[in-house]
Amino acid sequence: MRVEQFSWDIGVIALAATPIGNLADATPRLVSAFEQADLIAAEDTRRTGLLRERLGVTRRAPLVSCHEHNETAKAEQIVSCAAEGQRVLLVTDAGMPTVSDPGYVIVQAAIKRGIPLTVLPGPSAPLLALALSGMPTDRFCFEGFLPRKQAALMRRLEVLSSEERTMVFLESPRRLASSLSALAQVFGVDRPAAVCRELTKVHEEVWRGTLSELKDKAKDVRGEIVLVVAGASPQTPLNEEEAVKLVLSRVEKGQRLKDAAKAVAAQSGVSAKALYNRVLAERK
Repeated sequence: MRVEQFSWDIGVIALAATPIGNLADATPRLVSAFEQADLIAAEDTRRTGLLRERLGVTRRAPLVSCHEHNETAKAEQIVSCAAEGQRVLLVTDAGMPTVSDPGYVIVQAAIKRGIPLTVLPGPSAPLLALALSGMPTDRFCFEGFLPRKQAALMRRLEVLSSEERTMVFLESPRRLASSLSALAQVFGVDRPAAVCRELTKVHEEVWRGTLSELKDKAKDVRGEIVLVVAGASPQTPLNEEEAVKLVLSRVEKGQRLKDAAKAVAAQSGVSAKALYNRVLAERK
């Protein structure tokens, strides 16, 4: 297979993946794009400048800051530069732009104005974690970061409790233990999962087990975290009696009755209120 230099027409915005931990994962096409760019839109200009130096890039195209707090304001400027014929390179601190990182607003603005886009593939933490997790990869969904507030977190998990695809989440090491506890409460303690930490870095590791096992291990963890959770088992329609038994089973495993009733209601179509009241009556 022949290695070709990145060929880049004027007036095109290129989205490029950058290493997520190991500098050796930078592709020759990324280096070539840095050399050819007329303008570089970067999540953190200092980090991108340092990356450029470490890769031995000799050309120093101007860097413009583009992060979650200013992307909307900067999008018009960046897209206009491409419209004027400049080669614009869009990068984030690590991984692929737009995937839980800045870039989506710029892509939308470019599409609206008819500016050509291209992409330079490379590292992406969600896909690496999925591959390492041991979970099914034929169907999966990326859910990004879970909500920080408890009420919003529980609502999100209740919606996802019957999701049959493998789910991939990003998580802060400080919130990992509490998020795993919430997942175990809503999904059930026996749901398989994997915690992928510091991918491509020196201390890379993957913990595999049930949600219950992982939450007990997740105290004082450090580094970048990707959490992969197995999807729910395919369910056949349940009548009310079967739904009540399933609620009782979830409660016996430690899930709150209210949460169990909502999760089973979403799966069975039986009213959550009816399930709640039936279980209360049976426990008296």
